[in-house]
This record gives sequence, C-alpha cells and structure tokens, in this order.
Amino acid sequence: MIRSFLTVSMGTLASRLLGFLRDAMIAGLLGTGPVADAFLAAFQLVNVIRRLLTEGALNAALVPAWLKLRETEGADAAARFAGRVLGTVSVALAAVTLLIGVAMPLMMSALAPGFLGHATLQFAVDDARLMLPYLAFAGPATVMLALASAQGRFLLTAFSPLLFNIALIAVMAALIVARHDAATCALVLAATVGVAGLLQLGILVLRRDGKAAARPTVSFDAPMRGFLARALPAMVASAGPQLLALAGAVIASASPSAVSWLYFANRLVELPLGIVGVAMGTVQVAELARAVRGGEARAVTEAESRGLELAAGLALPATLGLIVLSAPIVRLLFEHGAFTAADSSATARVLMVLALALPAHVLVKALSPAFFAREDTTAPLLATIKGIVVAIVTALLLGHFFGAAGIAAGIACGAWSNAASLVRHGAATFGFSIDAAARRRLPRIVAAALIMGGLLWLAEGFVPAFTHALAQAATLAGEIAAALAVYGALLTLFGVTSWPKAVQAIRQTRSRDLRA
Repeated sequence: MIRSFLTVSMGTLASRLLGFLRDAMIAGLLGTGPVADAFLAAFQLVNVIRRLLTEGALNAALVPAWLKLRETEGADAAARFAGRVLGTVSVALAAVTLLIGVAMPLMMSALAPGFLGHATLQFAVDDARLMLPYLAFAGPATVMLALASAQGRFLLTAFSPLLFNIALIAVMAALIVARHDAATCALVLAATVGVAGLLQLGILVLRRDGKAAARPTVSFDAPMRGFLARALPAMVASAGPQLLALAGAVIASASPSAVSWLYFANRLVELPLGIVGVAMGTVQVAELARAVRGGEARAVTEAESRGLELAAGLALPATLGLIVLSAPIVRLLFEHGAFTAADSSATARVLMVLALALPAHVLVKALSPAFFAREDTTAPLLATIKGIVVAIVTALLLGHFFGAAGIAAGIACGAWSNAASLVRHGAATFGFSIDAAARRRLPRIVAAALIMGGLLWLAEGFVPAFTHALAQAATLAGEIAAALAVYGALLTLFGVTSWPKAVQAIRQTRSRDLRA
C-alpha cells in the first residue's frame, strides 16, 4: 500500500506544483479585480464538479463493486459491469453538462449573489460555459482511472492529471507574449479547460485495458441504479473540501477581491491535501475493499493504521509550515503583475486561518475509505452535509466581523465538524482498527511536528525580508529544506520511521512501474 501511495503522491505532487505555476500565472494575468473574481468563481464551480468525479471519489463506489463482481461472478461479469458504468456515466454527464450550460445564469446567480447587478456576473457565466465541456470528458476518464486502480495500476492515475495544468500553462505563456487584456485572457483560459479534458481522455483511451471493461453500453437497470445510488453520495462526500471552499466563495462574493484571496489561499492548502487525499481515495479504498471482502481483519487494521500514520505524518508539518511561512509563500508565488502587496497581505492572513482546516480535511480522507470499503457512502455524505451547514453559519457570523479571514475560519470549523462526525459514527458502528504500532507512533509524529513548527517560527524571526524574487525563493527553499531535515531527524530519533526502508520502498516502486 505504501509503495502505491508513493506512486500516486508523486504524481499528485507534480500536478500540484504545476498548479502553483498555473495559479501564479493567473494571478499575474488577471489580478484580483472583477474579471479575476468572475473567472475564479467559474473555475471553482467547474473544479468542484470535476472533483466530485476525480481524485478518488468514483473509486469509492466503483472499486468495491468491480472487485466484488470479479470475485463472485468472474472477470467477464466485472468487465460487462464496467462497460455499462462507462457508457452510462458518459451519456449522463454529457446531458448534465448541457443542462448546466443552459441554467448557468441562474446557477451562478445563486452561487455568487454578490455579483448580481454587476458585469462580474456575465463574465462568470461566460467563463463557466466555456469550461463546461471538461465535465463531459472527465466522466469516462475517471471510470478508466478507477478501473486501473482496482487492478493495482496507479501510475497512469497518478500522472494523467498533469495534462490539465500543462495545457493551461502553455496557453497562458502565449497570452503573456500576446499581451491581451484581462477579459480576453479569461475567456481563452476558460476555453482551454475543455481542451485539457479532451487531451486527458485521449491519453486514457490510447492506454485503455480492454480486459477491465467491455464495450461501453448505456443501462439504467437495477444493478446500475444501485451502483449510482452508492456512487452519488460518495462523490459528494469525497469533494467535501471543495464544497466547503465553494460555500466560502458564495459568502465572499459580496466583498470585492475576497473570492480571489480565498481561492489563492485554498490552493496552497490543497497541495498537501491533494498529495494525501488523492492517494487515500485511490489506494486505500482498493486495499481496504480487498481486505473487507476477504474477511481479513488483520489486513483491515494494517491498512487503516498505516493510512492514518501517513496522513498525520504529512498533514501536521504542512499545516504548521503554511501558518508560519504564509507571508513569504504568498509573496513569492503570487505578488507580481496585477497582484499587489495588499493582496498578498490579505491572502496570507486568510491562509494562516485556512491552514487550520488541513488536518481535519486529511483526517476525513483517512477515515472515509473505511466506510467506502464497506459500501457505506451514506454516513460520509451526512457528515459532509453537516460540515457544510456548520461552515456556512460560522462563516456568515465571523465573516461579518473579520472579513475573508472570518470566512476562512468558518471553513475550518466545517472541516472539523465533518471529521468529528465520521469519528463518532465509525466508532459506533464498526469501530476503527488501529494497531499497537500506530498507537505508539502517532503521538511521536505529533511531537515531532510541533517541535519542527516551533523551531521554524523562531527561525522566521531572524530571516531578513528580501525584495528580489530569486533571493526570496532561495530563502524560502532553505527554510523549508531545513524544516524537513529537522522533522525527518526527529521522526528517526523518536523511532517512527527508518529512512533506509523508505528509500528501498521508493526504489521498489520505480522498478515495478518501469516493468508495468
């Protein structure tokens, strides 16, 4: 599981780093005015729908069902089922995409009420309509990736999302050279989103495994309706962080530039969340589903324990690092072109608060596979809905007093509500199985992260503020590298991990992927 986790995490890390470059270029091209707010509101809407399908969401329903059919009725029955899922999802999403496009003015008015009466609303509607074709391509692509995950083939799942960011970066580079106005740049970028989805689907079609899925057909028979009844709640539950961010954007739409500040701060939180969350949704669901289907209690405990350790080991230092280094990170990545120093300061304040949601988001990603593997998608859905309600109520209250930072605090409260609900429900129903090694390691991981964060906070007070971008980058890289070295040394000192074993796992992953 750890080798597969590393494969997916490395691909996600590469995609997220390209995403930072993409967002830095968006900030430079569009700034934080009405055009940027409209584009980012539309982008978040499409992104939420995209992530309802991708980043392990469809795995939650498809992988357990496909494995169950293969074990009970054979490979041919599983392939026919996968073919029906592929055809049905493709047709259904094409129809949904068309309906959303027609209803986009009403939808955007509801999602961004602060845009009403301003040209920003029409900008957002135009941008969102141009982005929508991506959704039609994302459906079949996601089914193919889920089938690859069910077979333990994670390399394509990990690296195919790179095409999305590569396409946008290439187009933005051309726009920078052409020096178009912001409104034109936003429309071109919106259209490129759909093209990026087509590229990703094309690669997957070329690499498609015919044994996993039969010829695509459309079916709404009883088994398919049962699958969809499990899949839809799982998709909503898996997109909890994005739905919380969207709820924050709805509330922030009434304040100028607040949508942009929240978006860019959330993008920084999504780097560690994506690395952990995608891997959890892609790898751990498959591992737990096999263990649960086989009645292997020890394997279930092992998968849940290692998943929780990995989640805590990555999320805690990332949270503290984002809080301590919020100002230099935002300044380096986004403060150029139309993105001003005032925007950097506001975004950094939002980031410091929003980072508090990261451990909760990761905890949800670590706990949800235990439900999905048992084909229970209702409990995570209810926990997500409760978290959204808590976020909206808290954000409305705190946003009135503290602006965008208050909205970020509401999002954090919603994330922790979601996590607490899953813990309570899981403990009351099947009980989470954590072995003795995890009970020993988890407190040590927390201690190592807290010590690292404290040392980083002390060191930040002695670091001079540079104005040149290269000096800023070198300083920030040095601080991050030193913090990681300290954290790694503490994990070794506390007996949490053995780095020679970690290197061996990475080498085994590389060798296996090269053979694949």
